[in-house]
Amino acid sequence: MRVPARLVPLPATAAACVLLTGCFAPAGPSDTGTGGKRIRVAMMQPPRSGLSPLSDDAFKLSRWATAETLVKLDAEGDARPALATGWRRSGRSWTFTIRDGVTFHDGTRLTADAVVASLTRAAGASPKPRILDGVDLTARADGDEVTVTTAAEDPLLPQRLSSPQLAVLAAKAYRGKTVDPVGAGTGPFELVEVDGTSAARLDRYDAYWGGRAKAPGIDVRFVPDGTARAAALRSGEADIVEAVPVSQAAVLDRDLVTEVPMPRTNTLYLNTGKGAFEDPALRAAAREAVDAESIVTGVYEGRADVAEGLLGPALPWAAGLREPVRRTAEAGDPAGRTITIGTFTDRAELPEVAAALQQQLQKAGFEVKLDVREYAAIESDALAGAFDAFVLSRATVLDSGDPAAYLYSDFASDGSFNISRLADPRVDKALEKAGGTPTGDARRRAVVEAEAAVLATDAAVPLLHERVIQGDAAGVVGAAHDPRERELVTADTYVR
Repeated sequence: MRVPARLVPLPATAAACVLLTGCFAPAGPSDTGTGGKRIRVAMMQPPRSGLSPLSDDAFKLSRWATAETLVKLDAEGDARPALATGWRRSGRSWTFTIRDGVTFHDGTRLTADAVVASLTRAAGASPKPRILDGVDLTARADGDEVTVTTAAEDPLLPQRLSSPQLAVLAAKAYRGKTVDPVGAGTGPFELVEVDGTSAARLDRYDAYWGGRAKAPGIDVRFVPDGTARAAALRSGEADIVEAVPVSQAAVLDRDLVTEVPMPRTNTLYLNTGKGAFEDPALRAAAREAVDAESIVTGVYEGRADVAEGLLGPALPWAAGLREPVRRTAEAGDPAGRTITIGTFTDRAELPEVAAALQQQLQKAGFEVKLDVREYAAIESDALAGAFDAFVLSRATVLDSGDPAAYLYSDFASDGSFNISRLADPRVDKALEKAGGTPTGDARRRAVVEAEAAVLATDAAVPLLHERVIQGDAAGVVGAAHDPRERELVTADTYVR
């Protein structure tokens, strides 16, 4: 099934023309005098918070290799050195040794005091970065070391500090109420200019501690329309295109498309706080009405995996530990109850998913309205509980490499991204256990138990697990294909 015509603002060709006119400079030598070609990147979502690292915009800074954290994650999700060269634990405290010889893009030196300033600003932010949901931390400097202490023992602290939302920036970034990352990072590329929600420019930072980047810079354009992003790749106007829509992947040269399973779940969140889905029986009715397999086939053209739970095949251990969920309610009769489903256009498939769900739920007896907007225009309403249901594509290990933080953020009573408005003591207890269990098999079992506690409430109906579909032009070398969506352009990326 395809999205209804009213959800498409322009024909595909017209949208491409409107959105791409003047998007990128012609491919060719850099104008910085350093030689080589600049990398032209088409991004899906424009900044929502002025590229503040304390928001989801932090992941753009990470994908452009301009802002860095104390710790990074390897392919297995284990913590590895970055701006910190090592760490040790003592009870509630972790002490990190700060890398020597690192400078910020404004020329100032990375010090323990600078790290403390960044972490303190993040810990005191309102709202907090979601990786700090339920975590109270303080940081202090001692020579070239920083000691981070939490109110309760936190076995996951090094992984938390890998979150792009805890990037370390120069002091200049924190002058005033907002955080301005321009010229304040430590990565191989310096953010030098931001044009609102339309463009950004980064130049190579030759004094980068990890070695000089191969490309002279990055030119970014924000192109929310998926058809237009794919058109940019076909026409040669973009070198790297993130989040190629499923509908466009099939018409691109297969050599230009990379598909990677990712820890991202497309979920129908049901508002348990008010309206029809305050009733557990109606939540159960909605869950039974959903046919996820037809959505995978019809909307995603088979380029996704039907969800068995909130955690998908990118976390293979989850399936081996999962047991049948014991539901708390039997399905009731919708009896014509009217509900509104919200979602956003930034991910091209979501309006189609919402339209499919509308048909499925109407067949079950609900009256269903849709509210579809750009994400920047709908997020605040979703978090405020304005919808009966919301379709969301959510990364499940985006911040820490560990799904406990995602589960807490989305389903704890005080979670900062609790769209379902869930407040269930049994869920809170399971989430607390998962968050406090040391890393390893025991933690994985606790995470799966927390997933089961959430699913038992029918506050969330997992639909499918997505795959990264990224477009790279033929001349691109070394682009990252990161299932966690933290890396895109690295110091080793360049255009031939």
